[in-house]
Amino acid sequence: MDPALNRSLVFIGFMGAGKSTAARLSAELLGSPWSDSDEIIEQRSGLTAAQHFDAHGEAAFRVAEEEAVLELLSGPPQVISLGGGSLGSAAVIEALGGHVTVLLDVDLDLAWERIQGSERPLGRDRAGFEYLFREREYVYRELGDVNLSTSDPEVIEAALPSLLAMAHGTAGSLRLLWAAGAGGGYPVWVGEGALMAAPWPLPDESRRFVISDSNVAELYGGDVPLIAGLIEFAAGEEFKTLATAETVWDALVEQKATRADHIVAVGGGVVGDLAGFCAAGFQRGIPVIHVPTTLVAQVDSAFGGKTGVDLPQAKNYVGAYHQPAAVIVDPAKLATLPADEMAAGYAEVVKTALIGGGLLWERVSGGDPVDEQIIRECARIKIGVVASDERDGGPRQKLNLGHTIGHAIETATGYAQLRHGEAVSLGLLAALRISEAPALREQVAAILAGAGLPTGLPGLDVEAVLAATALDKKRLSGPVPFVCCSAPGEVHYGVSVEPELVRAAVEELAV
Repeated sequence: MDPALNRSLVFIGFMGAGKSTAARLSAELLGSPWSDSDEIIEQRSGLTAAQHFDAHGEAAFRVAEEEAVLELLSGPPQVISLGGGSLGSAAVIEALGGHVTVLLDVDLDLAWERIQGSERPLGRDRAGFEYLFREREYVYRELGDVNLSTSDPEVIEAALPSLLAMAHGTAGSLRLLWAAGAGGGYPVWVGEGALMAAPWPLPDESRRFVISDSNVAELYGGDVPLIAGLIEFAAGEEFKTLATAETVWDALVEQKATRADHIVAVGGGVVGDLAGFCAAGFQRGIPVIHVPTTLVAQVDSAFGGKTGVDLPQAKNYVGAYHQPAAVIVDPAKLATLPADEMAAGYAEVVKTALIGGGLLWERVSGGDPVDEQIIRECARIKIGVVASDERDGGPRQKLNLGHTIGHAIETATGYAQLRHGEAVSLGLLAALRISEAPALREQVAAILAGAGLPTGLPGLDVEAVLAATALDKKRLSGPVPFVCCSAPGEVHYGVSVEPELVRAAVEELAV
């Protein structure tokens, strides 16, 4: 790993995010100089930020801050951490253009917990703190070339090669989201031309075996560089089975794949689930890289390491957790997606917006079309939830919003009548009915209908759906727990629901 920087790594984020900690550690690991804008101001003035605010006011502090930051950004490449308010300067924002901006993401409540009671002048009252957080959030998200969710040393060390690739200019104009997890996590590269521009996370001597379906293989299967083999299976959820997995494993054996090699899953959710499952099982586990080509995969299913196949009785009933080595997302791949497939993926966008609330919900509820920013924000929310609960023991269950009944509808209709996203569309409306949030349900129904998604399924076999719901894989003992949403950003998991309310929610879909 060449530690020399062609461009500075500039850590930004809200107060309490851990910018200084992450930047200092990165510099130590690289053997690179490190500077902190707040420390420079303190050295020059002899005053802490709080003392500077009190003695001279915020306006004077911002002038001193802008001067210090612009000086750092015009100097030799190094690792830099900036004060949370420095991006209020247009000159600073312009100067950042020649560097790699690393956003240290932080949850509002965690940030407040970290600075509450400190001498920080802008952290003395919760209401003002929250207002400032929301005000700056959009700027941070726009400017972050990289999104890190933690300053944990293991994560920083794992992410450093990817950060260096960006500092060296070898990742083109791609954005990077880091999915924190066991072993440090993995990179998520996002941008047009990502498959060719993204630094490959595994050595060239690890051969690449592409797994794809009959629809996608012809379009994009050959785009993966240095392919050692291509394994293709019939397209459709009905082929996401153990029988298909066995066929893939047989092909890997025939092509002499080993544990030193890896799988590249090129396709939508079905391909990712099945290829990931095959990777988890083949020779007790080989790496997998996901190249999602559908909207549902780019915003949801490619991240988090859930893999599996369906049984006739229930969806995803056989599977394994197997985190990818990387995810490479090229939004341009969606250009060949049929309109109905694009609509089906939009159900997952709506689900994620309900879970995340905030800026994503504002855009989705406002009718904004899906673009690269929305795709990145969906991915950011999902990998953030997964990082807090990799194996579905708690908060990760939020991601099942709309899926309990949605999966049951897929099962009851034989996996052939509806696309996954269409079933999730119905499942979301059932979940909001169960949540007893009628106004939100009406709003979401209008959003889904506007995207061409179903809001009802006349003739739906209610009894079959209820029977499939009772077999949901999240059930451990007693009734199946539900995920409920009282408002965007306010999602609750493990909720016990009366059977009569579940029945009423499903019956409402059948008319």
